[in-house]
Amino acid sequence: MSDDDLAQQDGEPVMEHRKERIRIETERHRIEGILTLARDGYRSRVSDVLNASEREFLTLTDVTVAPLEGGPIELHSYLTLARRHIVFAVAASDSGS
Repeated sequence: MSDDDLAQQDGEPVMEHRKERIRIETERHRIEGILTLARDGYRSRVSDVLNASEREFLTLTDVTVAPLEGGPIELHSYLTLARRHIVFAVAASDSGS
């Protein structure tokens, strides 16, 4: 059983999650990583997380950061990005590359 399939932990119910690879552009960088979402319902879509007014930051895992002007690509296991810097975001599978 994977961590995504766990329904209880220590006798307490745990929200089931799913992971989606997304691509984000800021004014200077193209960032691709894994966003953890609720399996269904509230906050189960990327747009739900991006539009959550109570959150100022977005957390990604397994991240690549590429400067738009060229330069070395950085790899990070974890990255937190301020939502205000996001120019656009798409599911990585929908982005055409």
